[in-house]
Amino acid sequence: MISVSFLASNNIPDTLTKLNNTDANFIHVDVMDGKYVDNKSLPFKEMRHIYKFTDKRLDVHLMVESPSIYISDYASLNTEYISIHLDTIEDTLSNLKLIKSYGIKAGIVLNPNDKVESLIPYLPYIDLILVMGVIPGKGGQKFIDKTINKLKELKVLKKEYKDFKFKVSVDGGVNDVVSKKIYNLVDIIVSGSYITSSEDYQKQINSLRFFS
Repeated sequence: MISVSFLASNNIPDTLTKLNNTDANFIHVDVMDGKYVDNKSLPFKEMRHIYKFTDKRLDVHLMVESPSIYISDYASLNTEYISIHLDTIEDTLSNLKLIKSYGIKAGIVLNPNDKVESLIPYLPYIDLILVMGVIPGKGGQKFIDKTINKLKELKVLKKEYKDFKFKVSVDGGVNDVVSKKIYNLVDIIVSGSYITSSEDYQKQINSLRFFS
C-alpha cells in the first residue's frame, strides 16, 4: 500500500486534490509541534479541513512531545492510523490505549537510532510499526540505507510473534530505487516529495508499487 505525505507541498489544497484522483491508499499527515522536531505543522484548526480536498483515509504521524493533546483531534477525522514516537515525555502505553479507545489503529514510530527490541512490550497494543528512513521532521531527505537491516529484523519479529497482527510501514526518502530494495519487507510505503514534486502523481505512485 502507498501512503503519500504532503509535508513538502507548497500548496496543500492543490496537492490533496491531485492525490485524491490517484489510487494512493492513504494520505500521510505529519503533525509537528516545533519541540519534538524543529519544524512546526499547521494548527489543527486548519488541518481539519483536509476532508474538503480528499476522502482518502488518513495515516497520522505525531512528531510531538505530548501526543495526548493531539490524539482526540485527529481521531475525529477520517483516520485509519495514529502513530506516536517511543521517546515522548508521556507514557507510551497510555497513549496507545487512548488511540485505540477512539476505534483508531495505533502505531509506534522507530527513529533511525531506535532498537527493534524496544517496541516488543507494546506489540499487543499496536497495529502499525512506522520505521523512519530519515531523521524525522524534514521532507526531501535521503533514505538511510541501514534502515533495510531494521526492516529485516521486523520481518523476523513478525514470524516470532505471529499472534500479533501489525503492519510495517517505512517513511522518509523513499523513491522507486529504494522501493525495489524494500518492497518485500514492508506493508506500506510512505512517500512524499518523490510524488508531490512531480508532474504526474499517479505515474510516481505506480513506480513504487512492486506490491499490492
